[in-house]
Amino acid sequence: MGFLDHISDVFEVTSMRKSKRKPFRTVEIKVKMDCEGCERRVRNAVSSMKGAKAVNVNRKESKVTVNGHVDPKKVLSKVRSTGKAAEMWPYVRYDLAYYPYAPGAYDKKAPPGYVRNVVQAFPSPNAHEEKYSTLFSDENVDACSIM
Repeated sequence: MGFLDHISDVFEVTSMRKSKRKPFRTVEIKVKMDCEGCERRVRNAVSSMKGAKAVNVNRKESKVTVNGHVDPKKVLSKVRSTGKAAEMWPYVRYDLAYYPYAPGAYDKKAPPGYVRNVVQAFPSPNAHEEKYSTLFSDENVDACSIM
């Protein structure tokens, strides 16, 4: 070990703070808000959280969207601390669901353009998907044979 290695070990700067930053995410929560006071109370509670970068409250859709380095469970508990009944956003946009009319997916209380986020509305990851181009292809002799 040389002299320069010894000096670099002695004067090495190490950080004692080992904080892991939460990933940047978008958290959507369904909250029933009746008036501007409810909306303001929820907005103030969530925007005071550490890591919240942007808060969007849509009273018409009963939706609160929080962007930032936040934990979804903590955001949900913060909203519930205002006295409002809250749950994670249970809907997905209509055009993103493969089967929007699957049982349990259609919800009359959903905002326009949304359906309920259920397993039946999306294809199974293990399902065998038959392509139409291969189904009616000239190479597919089994599909074209007449009995």
